[in-house]
Amino acid sequence: MTLPAEAAAPLLVLDTNVVLDWLLFRNPECAALHAALAAGTVRLIATAAMRDELAHVLGRGRLDAWQPDLPTLWAAWARHCSIVATPLATAAPGRPRCSDPDDQKFIDLAVSAPARWLVSRDRAVLKLARRLRESGVQVTLPGHWSALGQAPS
Repeated sequence: MTLPAEAAAPLLVLDTNVVLDWLLFRNPECAALHAALAAGTVRLIATAAMRDELAHVLGRGRLDAWQPDLPTLWAAWARHCSIVATPLATAAPGRPRCSDPDDQKFIDLAVSAPARWLVSRDRAVLKLARRLRESGVQVTLPGHWSALGQAPS
């Protein structure tokens, strides 16, 4: 996977629900993530499949009660997120495998990038925290991320 030259800031992967918490619901637990992204101290990466999943979730109509301002949401996404190539999934022995196949894309990207953090609320992803830590990826909840000393060292 090739990342743009400005990849000096540590990389971050957010699952779809955390992106919604950040950009749509304005969950206070995501305030530190937003501040770090705005300051450029971390860099959010995603694949086209992750963007497509977000678009699918937003387009289903289940979030209409929150009256999403889609142009503003997508502008923030574009401003803070770099789309990177989809990592090649390998069947290598020891590869962290998620029990939820829909979440495997987040794990594969975090490991292959490599990202410093994968922020998720998903139980299947959180169960892999120990295994992913062995690959250098910290898995955490959005509200715990700011306590990890996320500023680059």
